[in-house]
Amino acid sequence: MSEEDDFDLTAFLPYLLNQAAEESSLTFTQLYKNKYGMLRTEWRVLFHLGAFGQMRATDIVTRARIHKTKISRAVTKLVEKRFVVRARSEDDRRQDFLTLTPAGRAAYLDLRGAAAAYDRAMSRKFTDGEVRLLRMMLRRLAGIE
Repeated sequence: MSEEDDFDLTAFLPYLLNQAAEESSLTFTQLYKNKYGMLRTEWRVLFHLGAFGQMRATDIVTRARIHKTKISRAVTKLVEKRFVVRARSEDDRRQDFLTLTPAGRAAYLDLRGAAAAYDRAMSRKFTDGEVRLLRMMLRRLAGIE
């Protein structure tokens, strides 16, 4: 921090949140990348479909807050890897419903277990009360209370 600039980037909440998100996801990212060849957006699409069942890509865009182009690319890759199938909507031919294949469901269940274990390991850095408080504060910041 220079004398003329009293802004402390290392105390700026968006900066801290981004740094924490990057650091906390590094190990888990390597797991799904090495085991299933997935990128972050593909993992997020897979988990939305695993957790919520059949969805349209536009539903995932809204729920995950990821740009539609990135979701579209991720869906294409997951279809190529045979983790996801598309089915045209009878009501709107421009819309596809996305569903996990048996291979996609198996990958989801495998990664869900790994995610739960990773979450427990990260949580051990804090007391139970701190974990509850952190989750509550992050949900509030994300607008998903």
